[in-house]
This record gives sequence, structure tokens and C-alpha cells, in this order.
Amino acid sequence: MSSKLISGLLSGLALLTPVAALPEPNTGNAASALVQSNYTPGRSAALPVATRVVVYKAARKLELLRGSEVLRSYKVSLGLQPVGHKERSGDFRTPEGRYQLTRRNARSDFFLSIQVSYPGPADMKRAKANGWDPGGSIMIHGMPNRLRHDPGYYQARDWTDGCIAVSNSDMVEIWLLTQNEVPIDILP
Repeated sequence: MSSKLISGLLSGLALLTPVAALPEPNTGNAASALVQSNYTPGRSAALPVATRVVVYKAARKLELLRGSEVLRSYKVSLGLQPVGHKERSGDFRTPEGRYQLTRRNARSDFFLSIQVSYPGPADMKRAKANGWDPGGSIMIHGMPNRLRHDPGYYQARDWTDGCIAVSNSDMVEIWLLTQNEVPIDILP
């Protein structure tokens, strides 16, 4: 990632939080810098902290909420077969139900990713009863680091294997405004 791009990203982040809370651009990787800075959402009074994430699959929308207040709303892309609950590996569906955000990865194949706790116990039980692999690695993430299509392709259609994809700038906000173990409700 070029230093010009890093500077631009960090300048954009300055709109969300005081400069003192931002990492220094010394690592060459802005996403890694966010992680390495030990930045904790909510540490600054300038940033609200989401207590819940809700995805409305039919509306292609993700909302960050604090209580009943909607803090932010984002357009999302889903799995290639978005209708219905994920049942098994390779079905290209985005799961439905209540999960949690569990782990962050600044070095994924996508611009930042936050893991969703799918499969849950009920998902594993259902898959086992049918002799299926339930799948996994469901994430909220930004664009692929290596684009295989024109950028407009990713904005105009569902394209993931079952993940919830947002723009890179939206992913930075989601990264900063959520913490691990926050519940995420994925609704039809």
C-alpha cells in the first residue's frame, strides 16, 4: 500500500476520531496500523460504540446500533445465493440468525475482516444430521485486495461465498465502531 494511500486513509479516519487516537503510518499497512495501535472503539468520546449489528438481507443493508439508536447504515453485498439460511459449505448463502463478532483480521484476502461466529451449535447440529459440512469463515469485510473484476462489479451485485461485504471506507467505520463479542442479527 503506498504511503499516499495510507495518508489518505488516515486523513479520512481523522474525521471519525481525534488524531491522537490514530496510529502513526509507520508500518506501511494502514489496516495493520489500526490493529497494532491497540485502538479500542469507545476509548474516545468522539466515537460512538455499537452495541448491536443488524443485517437486513432483503434490503442489502447493515446497521450499527447503540440500544435502539441507529448509528450508521451501510449498503452490503451478500453471498451469490442470498435467499435462505446457510446450510452447508459451498451453498453460497449468507447465514441467518443471531451470532457474534468474534475475531478481526487486518491481513485477510479482503480489506479488513471481522469474523461472524457462524456456525453456531444449531447450525452444526442441523448440518451433522444431514451429513453436511456446515461451512464457516463468514466475515464482514471490504473489497478483495486483488480485484478480479472492475470495482463497479462488486458494488452492483452479490458476489461473496456467503460473507457480508461493504466498501472499504465503510469497513473502516465498522472496524472502529464495533468490538468483539457484539451481537449480530442477520435477518432474511
